[in-house]
Amino acid sequence: MTDIRKCAIIGCGHVGATTAFSLMKSGLFSDMVLIDINKERAEGEAEDLRHGLPFLAPMEIYAGDYSDLADAGIVIITAGAAQKQGETRLDLLRANARVFDTIVGEICKHNQEAILLPVTNPVDVLTELTRRRSGFPPERVIGSGTVLDTARLKHLIGKRLAVDSRNVHAFIIGEHGDSELAVFSSANISGIDLDHFSDSNGKFLDGAERERLFCEVRDAAYSIIRAKGATYYAIAEAVRRIVTAIVRDEETVLPVSVATAGKYGIDGISLSLPSIVGRGGILKVLEIPLSKEERSLLEQSAARIKQAMRELA
Repeated sequence: MTDIRKCAIIGCGHVGATTAFSLMKSGLFSDMVLIDINKERAEGEAEDLRHGLPFLAPMEIYAGDYSDLADAGIVIITAGAAQKQGETRLDLLRANARVFDTIVGEICKHNQEAILLPVTNPVDVLTELTRRRSGFPPERVIGSGTVLDTARLKHLIGKRLAVDSRNVHAFIIGEHGDSELAVFSSANISGIDLDHFSDSNGKFLDGAERERLFCEVRDAAYSIIRAKGATYYAIAEAVRRIVTAIVRDEETVLPVSVATAGKYGIDGISLSLPSIVGRGGILKVLEIPLSKEERSLLEQSAARIKQAMRELA
């Protein structure tokens, strides 16, 4: 039987270690096991984290192996090659697909009941590969998707309109990558239509400005990687947000990567779509209203993911 208050993180690179730090501070878990191909690295990260526990809630943090996953309620997978400067997320596909094939096989030997949370890029393809390789029901395989991209969009809109980004309601959907799209047609500020809010406050968001904001979101990872070599703080917080929704059974809406199962007429892949997330994982995948142009862009994004899956076969 799994324990929802025990999580595992597979991969102790920048993203895995920062995620562990964020989850340690969250108070969500009583146990956290770190697994890495470099056992010494995992042990070092676990020890460093444990030294911060006197300032936080008590919990067990330790380096382990796959047998320690037996009772974990949530398994977060951050292992794999990191995106390098000049690479797209899809460029990483073949190397990380091999890594995931091994990891998911090992997980399944010890645990058939956990919720699996792939974070490694290209996350939509790897989420689908995880679902197929594990045989887990689709509601228990949840990719981090465009939760981070959506946060980036909310931040930029809030900054542009001089309003708290937590009051901005908008989504990035599709591939977590170059073919993602911003759903501006239903975007709003605490229920106030985006156009109405911006016009009434003298902060106009015309088509050109929206495109500029979207491009900044889409290309954010490239910019950060060029400047510092990797992105990890914000994605760690995105993972924390997802697992919070699961552990606390929040039934909150997040744009995670999920099996499309015919939504928008798309099947056979995982894609980032707004979904209700709670204790059971994905409780429902939503079809939010899209404009004709947005629908076309989503279909193009899906086609890109399908092509990547074919190339991998």
